[in-house]
Amino acid sequence: MSSSLWHFRLRRSRLLLALVGLCLPAALGVAAPAPSSSSVDSPAALTAGEMLLPVPTVTIYPGDTIKETMLRLQSYPTTYRARAAVIDAPLAIVGRTARRMLLPGEPVPVNAVDDPRLVSRGTPTQMVFEENGLVITAVGQPLQNGGLGETIRVRNTDTNRIVLGTVMADGRIKIGGF
Repeated sequence: MSSSLWHFRLRRSRLLLALVGLCLPAALGVAAPAPSSSSVDSPAALTAGEMLLPVPTVTIYPGDTIKETMLRLQSYPTTYRARAAVIDAPLAIVGRTARRMLLPGEPVPVNAVDDPRLVSRGTPTQMVFEENGLVITAVGQPLQNGGLGETIRVRNTDTNRIVLGTVMADGRIKIGGF
């Protein structure tokens, strides 16, 4: 028997065993066993060989801002190794934006969330230059998306010159004086 056929039959038999394990208790009127990974409400329920990771409770789509109500802590063994580095603190996720779809019950990879955008590419934005009490403002068109403190390229709409600026908390772009 070829190895691919053997692997197919093995997978098929495991699937059948799993289905029988789920359906048989219901047919006999017995409660099905609870899933092994459980939601943990308090750190007191945590044992020595476990760690808590924040996981989504709902599907979070790209561009969604993550709220605290969308997360819960789930217990994992300390030997758990994810495919990529995952975020281990709920406060590190709350308020950030999802870069890709986050599935319920799955740990959140570090590269799956991003800081929220304050400046969007192509949207007219006010540029500010301040030096020695002199304040000059102009309208610019960002050539990149940007979050707080990021340096981005902006095209001055009056002169068509491209300048570098830093995104400020109010959504304006500070030019010069780095």
